[in-house]
Amino acid sequence: MSNKTDHYAVIGNPIAHSKSPDIHARFAAQTQQDLDYERLLAPLDGFVATVQKFIRNGGKGLNVTVPFKLEAYALATTLSERARAAGAVNTLKFDGNTMLGDNTDGVGLVTDIVRNAGVAVANKSVLLLGAGGAARGVILPLLNEKPAKLVIANRTHSKAVDLVNRFAPHPRLEVSDFAVLDDAFDIVINATAASLASEVPPISPRVFAKHTLAYDMMYGAAPTPFMQFATQHGAIARDGLGMLVEQAAESFYLWRGVRPETAAVFAELRDQL
Repeated sequence: MSNKTDHYAVIGNPIAHSKSPDIHARFAAQTQQDLDYERLLAPLDGFVATVQKFIRNGGKGLNVTVPFKLEAYALATTLSERARAAGAVNTLKFDGNTMLGDNTDGVGLVTDIVRNAGVAVANKSVLLLGAGGAARGVILPLLNEKPAKLVIANRTHSKAVDLVNRFAPHPRLEVSDFAVLDDAFDIVINATAASLASEVPPISPRVFAKHTLAYDMMYGAAPTPFMQFATQHGAIARDGLGMLVEQAAESFYLWRGVRPETAAVFAELRDQL
């Protein structure tokens, strides 16, 4: 590694599919930052050792993806407020003996909804489907937008209750089961893994109305099953590609102190799908 260029990577297992190197290469060129960014495959039992080697070799920061976000949380010496709220870390920044852990997923989601999709979260009713790691990472940024209410629904009720209790008491935060959801929401966010299995969460179509934004954190060349289900019942659907780009931009800003423009990067990635 040279002494001039700063080194970053995305770490996970598997990792070959990650679009993060493409995104950050575009950000670096746009902002004239001297850095390189690679994919880093860590053994399932070797996350800490892989990170330590990366730091010894001069690495400045990492994006962390499945399945290491909890290990990154435990490894960080300092945590941001949103990382503590999420209980998971997707971004690490190394500075001397300090290892800052952050979670940019939620701000990526909110930025894509509010700025890119043009849909305000403030004073809206929001339904968040799922109670796993993807859901945990976005609750605080959503609550910071001051929705009228944020309802967490999950197939297993106890998991949704446990998640809500992390933020309790909060006047805008509620818990529900998939089976009893019967009212329309302004925004419905799918944070379950159903789309990976080409499935739809078992929810009533009555959660959708003509004004509803149905947002799937997953993305692909074609609309996900959740998006298809939502549009069949009148909603406006959006996938998670913008969230991917925006959370990367937040990581880039954390590392470099420069905020890249995302619109052109998003358009290029969309064309490549």
